[in-house]
Amino acid sequence: MRGQPQFRHLLCGCLLALGAVISGPAQEIDAVLLDRGRRSFTILDQIESPAERRAFQELFQKNDPAKKRAIAEAFLRDYPDSWVLAQVYDIASKASIDLGELKEAAGYGRMSLRLLPENPLLLVPLANAQVQLSRLSEGAGSARDAIEYLDRFGRPATIKPDDWPRLADELRASAWFAIGRGALMEGLGATGEERRRMLLKAEDALLRSRTLNLQDAETHYLLGLTALSGGKPGEAARHFYQSHLLPGAMRDRARAQIESLRVAAGPGTFEEYLRTVAAQGLTAGPPAPGVESPRPAGEYAGSETCRACHAGQHSSWLETGMARMFRAYKAENVIGDFEAKNHYSDERGLPQARMLKHQGRHFVELRETGGKWRRYPVDYTIGSKWQQAYATQLPSGEIHVFPIQYSKLRGEWLNFWKLIDPPNSPRTDVAAFHQHSAATAYQVNCTPCHTSQLRLKKPGEWTATNVTFREGGINCEMCHGPAAHHVEAMKKGQPYAREGMDPPVSFRKISARDYVGICAQCHMQSAMRDPEPAGALNYSSETPFARRYPSRPYPEFSKKAFYKDGRFRETSFIGEAFVRSACYRRGQAHCGHCHNPHPEDAASNPKSLKFRDRPDQMCLQCHPSYARDVAAHTRHPASSEASRCVSCHMPRIMHALLFDAGYHQIDDKPDAGMTARFGQAESPNACLLCHKDKDAAWLKTAWNFGDRLRNP
Repeated sequence: MRGQPQFRHLLCGCLLALGAVISGPAQEIDAVLLDRGRRSFTILDQIESPAERRAFQELFQKNDPAKKRAIAEAFLRDYPDSWVLAQVYDIASKASIDLGELKEAAGYGRMSLRLLPENPLLLVPLANAQVQLSRLSEGAGSARDAIEYLDRFGRPATIKPDDWPRLADELRASAWFAIGRGALMEGLGATGEERRRMLLKAEDALLRSRTLNLQDAETHYLLGLTALSGGKPGEAARHFYQSHLLPGAMRDRARAQIESLRVAAGPGTFEEYLRTVAAQGLTAGPPAPGVESPRPAGEYAGSETCRACHAGQHSSWLETGMARMFRAYKAENVIGDFEAKNHYSDERGLPQARMLKHQGRHFVELRETGGKWRRYPVDYTIGSKWQQAYATQLPSGEIHVFPIQYSKLRGEWLNFWKLIDPPNSPRTDVAAFHQHSAATAYQVNCTPCHTSQLRLKKPGEWTATNVTFREGGINCEMCHGPAAHHVEAMKKGQPYAREGMDPPVSFRKISARDYVGICAQCHMQSAMRDPEPAGALNYSSETPFARRYPSRPYPEFSKKAFYKDGRFRETSFIGEAFVRSACYRRGQAHCGHCHNPHPEDAASNPKSLKFRDRPDQMCLQCHPSYARDVAAHTRHPASSEASRCVSCHMPRIMHALLFDAGYHQIDDKPDAGMTARFGQAESPNACLLCHKDKDAAWLKTAWNFGDRLRNP
């Protein structure tokens, strides 16, 4: 297949890593992820069956594509409910490409992407295969998805930092090639204006590909065909000449095209014609994307400054969970029971912590190894809605969060980190808290999403004593940007024009991508955060003010993060789930369509819903036709809970703070086939959340719900 040899070593290297060691932090849920210093775990260790583990390892012991695909197919037969199916289908797809069996490759690739859509290492070769199969729309879609994910995700942990930029550009070049080739094929089959439009699209894509990889002879050749089809023989000759200069199978074909153009041009030898073409040089590529020179984002004024002109919004914001994310201790803000049910014991019944009040002040006492009790004052409260954590400040300035937190929903104390961390995570050990390790440090683990304008005090390491922040909680300027210039202008009566992401941002004037990007500063668990050179940690000191963090590739997370059907299991991945939805990707939906960050009823509306009493309106604002006959669409009485849009399309399957939250891939649909394959525990079906006495077979027969994961 064209283009694959350029990055065959990249594709194989990443897959080999899946069978060996990949990166993953000891704490990967509700934790800060850094690109530097990634720790490692073995994906094989998470496959519980020894036989399945051996079968998976065998996939990486064969280089012959026929043997590799046969082993993959055997694995799929023997372990149809494995949690590594996305990787096995990926291997089967690429092996099929190597065998030239593109139809089979497309089928296996589709199934892999059904489980793990964000896989540019598969999307790029698959796009080229789809184009060769004349599935031009599919190929273009796969290629564009690959380009998006290459921009959005950081390097795979198995690839050296110095190697990734070049390899990523090779993948981008091949993706643009697939788009250009498909557009050229469409253009050659069209007439009139449609032909001209598709040829221009082909030229643009192929020039982008050439810019990224000048050494690909086929890209030059297709640019020549595009120019020739557009009636530009001189330009075509220059492209064919560049293809002719490069070694490989395209040289003779390019020479034949040049000879044909020479004959049409009139008298002269082939060598004379070549010299004339060579002197004209390459056709210019498309202009580089416009990138503004970095400029200061501006100074921050602080949330209290906003109150004077925006009193209503400020008052509402104070009642939200964002404003209460992290607050200095005040007795009235404590929601935990420090007097009656104020003890925590481990599974053996051994007391580990006791919470108490003394002279009106709140304290936490923890039992150390050996039985000694140590008392700490509560200096900060974290959270206010369903659960609350507490932190104490050491003389050094370090703030450490107790592992024991209070669940308002359960009315009891619990070891929260033990619930979310992998087994044997050090910070779950109550008796070890007195060691005050980095694992319990607030400034290292919590500040990016619980405090505003976080930065290093001086250049260097991100440590508990080397950070400072403007305000606790999420203030106005974390979302709207630095407002000091705006405040000064308003005071002087000098309003100024601003567009897009110019602060203070007006959310009515920005794109869905920018809107979600601002929310994603906190609501994407996969974000990899590292300091800017100037020291900013959770904001940018330059325009735009909202940091765009690269995401850690999803295969580097343990299976705790996902269901076997590929959906996200933990609510900390709520942003990742949302951007998978067609509503966002094609319909430009954004967080503000359903949520208001400072609603008038903030005190009684903990989810900040825009349509709290009319939840269907969240969907009907874009899909009004379904309101005409709700029962016909839902197959349930219109007034029933089963007829609420979110019941089917946002089932409560994401693990939150001891409750299940709605899944935020908001176009999710019940899939009986996936549930039949993996079971309700690993592929929870919205219908079976209510019809607990039924099964996936009932869904298939009674409701005719199909299977979106069929074999090719």
